[in-house]
Amino acid sequence: ADFIIFSIDDIDKDENAKVIIIDIDSFGGSPSAGEEVANALKRAKKPTIAVIRDAGLSASYLAATGADIIFASKYSDVGSIGVTASYLDNVEKNKKEGLNYNPLFTGEFKETFNPDKPLTAKERNLVQRDLKIMHEDFIKAVAENRNLDIEKVRTLADGSTMLGQMALEQGLIDKIGGMYEAKQYLAELIGEDVELCW
Repeated sequence: ADFIIFSIDDIDKDENAKVIIIDIDSFGGSPSAGEEVANALKRAKKPTIAVIRDAGLSASYLAATGADIIFASKYSDVGSIGVTASYLDNVEKNKKEGLNYNPLFTGEFKETFNPDKPLTAKERNLVQRDLKIMHEDFIKAVAENRNLDIEKVRTLADGSTMLGQMALEQGLIDKIGGMYEAKQYLAELIGEDVELCW
């Protein structure tokens, strides 16, 4: 997220730039990175637009919600308001290959995500606790950034995705279109032709 945030801040200070456009095509990533990009867009003094290409999912959708306006194609995959911490468990594979896990650690939960041992019930509860906290924070951020009723967002926050037209109907985006439509919108907004700078 560092490069994106730097670019947003840099463009915001550039007297020659009039608008900030963020081009998104991502299936997600780090929740904290998504939050940081969203906050950078919200801090910007210039108008901000997010254009979702094939996908704006999970953390990348969270990032997009910081923009003033979100465009997406009717074929774009949008949303996936959920959190995951799934991982592969190698326990059975290790048994077949004759490998033994030798636990050497301090702190009861230090090896929670070690793939060479199964999760204990306590570890699973601990991870689920944190996932629920992050999920609720994600819901609150979308509701606040998109000016949506939190209960409505909660009903959409089942981790599923939706195509652009449905995302528009549910308030997750503002307009159907891609970069061309965003440029037309911006031309009307600033009253002159738009030249994109990469």
